[in-house]
Amino acid sequence: MSNQNTKQGISSTHIAFIAMFATLAGVLYILDFALPFAFPSFLEFKLSDIPILIGSFTLGPVSGGVIVVVEILIKLVIKGSTTMFVGELSDLITSCAFAVTAGIIYKRHRTFKGALVAMAIGTAVEVTVALLINWLVLVPFYVQFFFGGSWEPLIDSMKLLFPACTKATFYNFYLWVSVLPFNLLRCIIAVAVTLLVYKRISRMINSVNRKIYGKPDHDEAKSKKTTIILICAGVAIVALLITFALLREFVF
Repeated sequence: MSNQNTKQGISSTHIAFIAMFATLAGVLYILDFALPFAFPSFLEFKLSDIPILIGSFTLGPVSGGVIVVVEILIKLVIKGSTTMFVGELSDLITSCAFAVTAGIIYKRHRTFKGALVAMAIGTAVEVTVALLINWLVLVPFYVQFFFGGSWEPLIDSMKLLFPACTKATFYNFYLWVSVLPFNLLRCIIAVAVTLLVYKRISRMINSVNRKIYGKPDHDEAKSKKTTIILICAGVAIVALLITFALLREFVF
């Protein structure tokens, strides 16, 4: 595919696939679930990292970041927030740390080895960020704003899996035995699925681009106009999602 068509292909088809990945990620983000046999029940497992990582690889790291933002907005509109947006902000940061970091590295090294290195570094960054956020932000926030300064609710939840957990040992059990393997598992699953399907999805996107932009009579001016319309529509949809999310949280 020529450079010209590639640039044009980053327009309508690119935006369409961002919307597709973001919608899938949003649905998976809503369908979170606990693994109480392995982790504290308040750590909710999400499979939305899969379409985010695939989107970041196939469409680029910026698109990966956009997918993260839109999936969170979709979740806020449908389910709202039970954490005063702190949980969603944490998910935004950790998902971007994982997928966007991997996407940036892969964009510069588009080989199988580059993909493995990118996903390994993305995983390391995500786990590190998750540990720091839980230690410095989430736990102090929950203790102060949800439990009135009491550690007992969190400790009681941890004792279901770790009977020896106390306030003095809470972070040892929570960070190193819960948060670290929990986030590592999230990333490993996303990496495994991405390795299986990435090439097929990438070929499908390229095929769509060739069908739309590979025609000799393709109207470049019309393509630019369509791109502008789609971008404006995308911005309008994001603005509406933000508005509905805020209305749901503070009005309804």
